[in-house]
Amino acid sequence: MNPQPASPGLIDPQRPHALILADCHREEIRRDVEELRPTIDQFFEVVGVVDDATEEVPDTPADFAIVLGGDGAILRSSRRLGDRRLPVIGVNLGRLGFLAGVNPASLADTLAQVVAGDYRVISHLMFRCEVLDASGEPAHSVLGLNEASVLAGAPFAILDVQLFVDDELVTTYRCDGLIISTPVGSTAHNLSAGGPILRKSLQAFVVSPLNPHTLTNRPVVDSADRRYEIVVPQPNEGTSLLVDGRVVRCLQPGDRVRVRRSETDFRLVEVAGRGYYRTLREKLGWGGRLELND
Repeated sequence: MNPQPASPGLIDPQRPHALILADCHREEIRRDVEELRPTIDQFFEVVGVVDDATEEVPDTPADFAIVLGGDGAILRSSRRLGDRRLPVIGVNLGRLGFLAGVNPASLADTLAQVVAGDYRVISHLMFRCEVLDASGEPAHSVLGLNEASVLAGAPFAILDVQLFVDDELVTTYRCDGLIISTPVGSTAHNLSAGGPILRKSLQAFVVSPLNPHTLTNRPVVDSADRRYEIVVPQPNEGTSLLVDGRVVRCLQPGDRVRVRRSETDFRLVEVAGRGYYRTLREKLGWGGRLELND
């Protein structure tokens, strides 16, 4: 389906203007979007709808983007919005919902708070991941929000992975892979690998080795203003670079993976009462004690 702009003659200039982004190829998402659309129309002037994740986002002027889906939809939208830097209201139609933090049942209350100005916009670090081939020529370049990961791949032999920060060799890891994560991504693959949780507003990266052979290799947190490079001198046949869970390239000998802060950022709307630690407490089940069934 193509993006659907609204008719200019029907737009109320006094109300906030919003673009709706959703992947309606999934039947359950399409139904949920149809059910929630009247609530959105109650508070916002919808100036465009993109219901296909493969379509470009139109240049229609807007005040907000409303993304309906799970955290994957938020990650895709962060790339698609690119330099537009529209504040995003993420409505969780998925499971966990770290980024898509608005529950559909509370959508009306949330939008009312936004219209009343009772919200803030949190700017999240994004990165540019580039692959330079053996000749030093750019082979790939992609924008990311969560993490860049180098994974060993088949035949799953342990890797030697070199990490450089601002051209200085940090170490050579013997491991199953390496993750360079933003604060937003620190609660994703990095967390499952034993890395630390970073407050989302921090301007830093965390580097976490996967199953390091040397137990003293621990995650490292450093400034987002530095340049990070990963080199795998002898990659396995299936050794791959992934950005936000998507395979970017199977690495070849001589490839250099470069990660650095992007000039753009990702802006997420947070309403009153939805603080950072409340999100962690609810999404990670930090109840303070084990809940045992009788």
